[in-house]
Amino acid sequence: MESILTPLSGGLIIGLAVATYLLLTGKVVGISGILAQTLFSKARFLPMLFIVGLLIGGSAYGVLTTQTVPFPEARHPLLLIASGLLVGYGTRLGSGCTSGHGVCGISRLSPRSIVATLTFMAAGIITVAIVY
Repeated sequence: MESILTPLSGGLIIGLAVATYLLLTGKVVGISGILAQTLFSKARFLPMLFIVGLLIGGSAYGVLTTQTVPFPEARHPLLLIASGLLVGYGTRLGSGCTSGHGVCGISRLSPRSIVATLTFMAAGIITVAIVY
């Protein structure tokens, strides 16, 4: 039963956070957009609070539970930098990140977000099929 409750509670918390942020700011949650607001906007308090909440929430989960998540094998730092730059480029090219399209866009029935999320999922499935 615990295996069902953990993702269910996580999804409910994410939904509550997204709805609360939308009600308070009038903006949808997407991590890339929130990060951009934190760096480039004058109204930084709520975006910064959201990012701090993500860090505290993830850390608290790690401290308070006995579940462990295996860390992937070490990767070369240049590969990590290149990967991050490609993700950032894709985020701008796709007008948002996976969390923004998948959580917020689909819940608003945005056709662009539905297509983007299906594309993310298909690319992930194809990549796993090729690599493994």
